Amino acid sequence: MTTPGSPPYDFLIIGAGVIGCALARELARFNLRVGVVEQYHDVGDGTSKANSGILHTGFDAKPGTLESRLVREGRELWQAAAPALGVPIDPVGAVMLAVTDEQVGLLDGLLATARKNGGTDVQMLTRDEVCARVPAANPAVQRGLWVPRESLTCTFTTVIALAEHAAVNGVQFHFGRRVTAIERDADGYRVRAEGDEFRTRWLVISGGLWSDDLARMTGRDDFTITPRKGEFLVLDKSARAQVPHILLPVPTPISKGILVAPTINGNVLMGPTADDIEDKRDLGVTADGLRRVRSGALQLAPGLADEPVVATYAGLRTAGASNYLIEVDPAKQIVLAAGIRSTGLSSALAVAREISGRLAEAGVTLREKAEGMQPRPTRAWMAGQPRPCLDAERVAQNPAYGYIICQCESVSEGEIIEALHSPLGIISLDAIKKRTWANTGRCQGFYCTAATLQIMARETDLPLDALTKRGPGSELLAPVASQKGN
Repeated sequence: MTTPGSPPYDFLIIGAGVIGCALARELARFNLRVGVVEQYHDVGDGTSKANSGILHTGFDAKPGTLESRLVREGRELWQAAAPALGVPIDPVGAVMLAVTDEQVGLLDGLLATARKNGGTDVQMLTRDEVCARVPAANPAVQRGLWVPRESLTCTFTTVIALAEHAAVNGVQFHFGRRVTAIERDADGYRVRAEGDEFRTRWLVISGGLWSDDLARMTGRDDFTITPRKGEFLVLDKSARAQVPHILLPVPTPISKGILVAPTINGNVLMGPTADDIEDKRDLGVTADGLRRVRSGALQLAPGLADEPVVATYAGLRTAGASNYLIEVDPAKQIVLAAGIRSTGLSSALAVAREISGRLAEAGVTLREKAEGMQPRPTRAWMAGQPRPCLDAERVAQNPAYGYIICQCESVSEGEIIEALHSPLGIISLDAIKKRTWANTGRCQGFYCTAATLQIMARETDLPLDALTKRGPGSELLAPVASQKGN
């Protein structure tokens, strides 16, 4: 019960990436008032949306580190939660390819690391065994490392599922609200964002690349996050048969290197590069970056050289000295979850559970709701079921599911309408893309964008120019971009 003059939130989470949304869902289990403030107009619109979509086992993490433990725990939590959340997981396994003598010399150490991390099923492969598993593998491959539990998932659906599950259980999301100031008073914190003010007892900083800037608003300046750009190529679905498993290079001191991986929706992904930059909004692809992606990927699978490219993109991930900086400060009533690198997708549920555990240890009262958690409404096709247009009974009940808008991905009008009325109430072309895969196919939206926008305008009564705006400070979207929890 809110007392007069008390902050409206017990916890205000800044940042709606995979970590922020996982924590929102975790806190939704308890009798707490929880809010999420996000500068973009959808969840997972920063670092999270450019993840490679791999659910890692943590076999190659530094043994004994917090990252190693949380990645392993997180994967197990995802396996348990995915069916109810409607999150797809495909355990295709991964093969690390050693092509040079130097790389071969590193495999024994990587196998030993995997063993220390609990990877008892990780195995060394001979050249012939690698070639038998991966038809497209470089003929020069000498040895390989088989990691059977590495899995594919959807980098979009994971974040959306966590956020929607939190929303239907009372968490309030506020989109298009870039935080500009944080002040502490006797009752907690006042957070100013795009002209609005939010009050909260506890502040949670989970802003991805911006976590260091947010921390400085609270007076803390002891860590810096550097953006690391990764550029990607997406191949047409015709390449999928050649890549039955995730293909990993032997890692370098800088990054895990450029991989080749099937995606959950049937394409093949190449990338990423690893370039430390300064601009936290620089998502541009470059000719040099794409050249390096192609060159590195073809070192693993030269047979993909003639496969058509259907998309290119770049993402930014966190880099810097601070890695997995997770803290709960009961004196200042601040939670910090920063410096969580590309393994954050895999570890997200474990990070959230770690934070709630530390809050309990710090004396914060966390009483679980007597009624439990309400389920999240799922879209079955993304969890491995056929598209609605292939379900005759469903089409008979609602003909909109039989009217195909996106021919490349078989997305129907009914699915677009369903996405528009989902729990977060998101309204943007990009949001529809992430929820239905419309505009992601071979034509990259050439044929379906106009029809998708017409459906959105009809369903929302918003002008077309409002529906195409994205990013912080979009005034047209701001009035409809706050989702109020139940």
